[in-house]
Amino acid sequence: MTRSSVGPVTPDDLDLAVRLSVDLLGQASADAWDRDAGSLEWTCWETVEHLADDLFAYAAQLGLRTPPSEREVPFVWERRRAAGPANVVFADRAAGPDGLMQVLEASGALLVAMVRTTPATVRAHHVFGNADPEGFAAMGIVETLVHTHDLAAGLDLDWKPPAELCARALARLFPDAPEDTDPWTALLWCTGRAELPGRPRLSTWRWYGEPRD
Repeated sequence: MTRSSVGPVTPDDLDLAVRLSVDLLGQASADAWDRDAGSLEWTCWETVEHLADDLFAYAAQLGLRTPPSEREVPFVWERRRAAGPANVVFADRAAGPDGLMQVLEASGALLVAMVRTTPATVRAHHVFGNADPEGFAAMGIVETLVHTHDLAAGLDLDWKPPAELCARALARLFPDAPEDTDPWTALLWCTGRAELPGRPRLSTWRWYGEPRD
């Protein structure tokens, strides 16, 4: 599978990533959500809230008639605890894990809808490069896939997303991604979550959201 043959990232790809994540996480034990999410400093509950917040925020960036090119839409982000993520979106703990999954699914659906309906010529701000709707879809996919990896480690679940989905996200956001390994392992390496032969685990990383056409 070469980088040039995988095709563009689509809204259906993003929808699939979110659905696969929700379906997997829905299998977790109800008493597991306060565990750490893999190597993150956040709990599994906080990590899902962070993921939902990312998806919501990306949808919001595309939602204005004139999207901002130099800053994020100025919502108030806040932390519920000092070491937790700064979010706009939080889930009602009283609603339990089912409610948390609804918050994640709804936030993903907002981004899917915005990617489907926003003209391809639109550009909106992201710190890693002002992106078009396809770029925001790819960002949402990467956030979903890698944070589900973090969560699967904390929740004792098995997670390996489809290779084609990983390959399209890599092709869109990581132009220098290694091509001598499978796409999922390459994506984990690009996001600082794996080592590869001859390639130590990254301590800092970024993607490139700008369209390259």
